[in-house]
Amino acid sequence: MTQTLFREDAYQTECAATVTTISEQGIVLDRTVFYPMGGGQAGDAGVLVLAGGREISIIDTRKGKNDQGQFTGAICHLPDPLLQHGLKVGDSVTARIDWARRHRLMRFHTTTHLLCHLVPQLVNGCSITPDYARLDFNMTDPLDKDELTAGIARLVAAAHPLLVGSISDAELDANPALVKSMSVQPPRGSGQVRTIRIGGPDQAQMIDLQPCGGTHVANTAEIGAVIVTKIEKKSASTRRVVLGFAP
Repeated sequence: MTQTLFREDAYQTECAATVTTISEQGIVLDRTVFYPMGGGQAGDAGVLVLAGGREISIIDTRKGKNDQGQFTGAICHLPDPLLQHGLKVGDSVTARIDWARRHRLMRFHTTTHLLCHLVPQLVNGCSITPDYARLDFNMTDPLDKDELTAGIARLVAAAHPLLVGSISDAELDANPALVKSMSVQPPRGSGQVRTIRIGGPDQAQMIDLQPCGGTHVANTAEIGAVIVTKIEKKSASTRRVVLGFAP
């Protein structure tokens, strides 16, 4: 198991860690600030810094899988395949994410939650990258690009706080409408499910609440200028909304 520091603090950019496993899946550390690809969000990139200052480039981060394809709890850091990293189990490193890239992912991911408020339909597809994000909504009605862009700008300007919390598996079972995604289900089994809430503590102030394991900004004002760049009809029952940063 890797201690997932990014779930506790998305703004922590580095940590001291020890190499626990090296395999074809990647380099596993006992603790990390690197977010592994999941829930539609791309995995982090960055470097592992050795004691002498040498840096090993990490080009992606994934969840470790067993032979049945199940998550093992290990976070795998994928080194640049062109480099011979020379690490061994027991080595001490500093794990340091590419913060500029991560922050773009955090801004986009939070914006997708705002979109779920503006378009109250189930989501059947999601992709969050450093350059764009998209949500596929299960719906037949048309969407207006300018109206959604204005709605996002309004929610960003309102500076709504974001709160990371949790609910029990039983609470989630009793409130299935909290799950907005048709394609990605929140992880269960630990007894608690991580949630992201946007808005104030009162029900009337809430903008969005849903299970989510991704990284987010602390306040919608931090998102900045994100616009809807494209709306596509992907099928008879799917409308795709693509987000980008304003030029």
